[in-house]
Amino acid sequence: MRAMVFRKAGEPLWLEDIARPDPGPWDVLIRVEACGVCRTDRHIADGDLTEAVVPLIPGHEIVGRIVAAGSKVERLETGQRVGVPWLGATCRHCRYCRGGQENLCDAPVFTGYTRNGGFAEFCVADARYVFRLDEEASPVQLAPLLCAGLIGYRSYRMAGDGAYIGLYGFGAAAHILTQLAVWQGRKVFALTRPGDTDAQEFARSLGAAWAGGSDERPPEALDAAILFAPIGSLVPAALKAVRKGGRVVCGGIHMSDIPGFPYADLWGERHILSVANLTRQDGDEFLSLAVEAGISTETRSYALDAANQALADMRQGRLQGAAVLVP
Repeated sequence: MRAMVFRKAGEPLWLEDIARPDPGPWDVLIRVEACGVCRTDRHIADGDLTEAVVPLIPGHEIVGRIVAAGSKVERLETGQRVGVPWLGATCRHCRYCRGGQENLCDAPVFTGYTRNGGFAEFCVADARYVFRLDEEASPVQLAPLLCAGLIGYRSYRMAGDGAYIGLYGFGAAAHILTQLAVWQGRKVFALTRPGDTDAQEFARSLGAAWAGGSDERPPEALDAAILFAPIGSLVPAALKAVRKGGRVVCGGIHMSDIPGFPYADLWGERHILSVANLTRQDGDEFLSLAVEAGISTETRSYALDAANQALADMRQGRLQGAAVLVP
């Protein structure tokens, strides 16, 4: 099969012909129909995340069809469409797994980071951690739901039930969450790169009540702010924007250092939280809600061998919505 392979931070991914993997007892072999390009993939390629098992095939927003199954796979059949998320497997016996917090597992497996992912024509995945997907929907449209949607949804849940939600960084995750929040009757305030009027107009087209630069203060005190942009200086800015008792949720896996800020900005029982991975329950809940809410993803498709271009477009802020590779 063909695959885009990561070998060293700072270098481009390489298109290679490699052996098609065989599924283990708990695995399914999947023919990849589409794979989203996530900000995490960029952090791996740039060396911000340092525990990748190399050589590595990145990609963890995978949509495809099962072509073979291991001997212990029971609930899935060949031909079915499934989605493979970031959380590839857990140990199932540590205190976190036993306590319903499998996203904090002590020995997790991450798709496209510690296990080969979907920047390829085929991949294998643990059948117990994949999700069944709509058989008729566009695989390109579905792909961003597998991480931008799922991790975004976990961030959204941790933000609480407030009516006024600020989203810092208006990319793949934010454009999905805006649709969900508006559908639920909440007000969304979108904060983009300063001067990015295209992103601001995009946010308003999806129902955002207000859109401006991240250097601005929203016109209303926020109940919660979710940060998708990996910029530490946005944490103090968001603290100033949330009301007393409000929450600032850091939704990314990597962020630049958070600068110092006055205690007065935190005082008033404001909270700063991080989001780690996802649970299968998150996936089941969100994928059902996405159908109910009629969520549509804005995507740009790239050929498999154009993965480096997709990453470059992400770095330069040239994307509106999500990038998706189509093998």
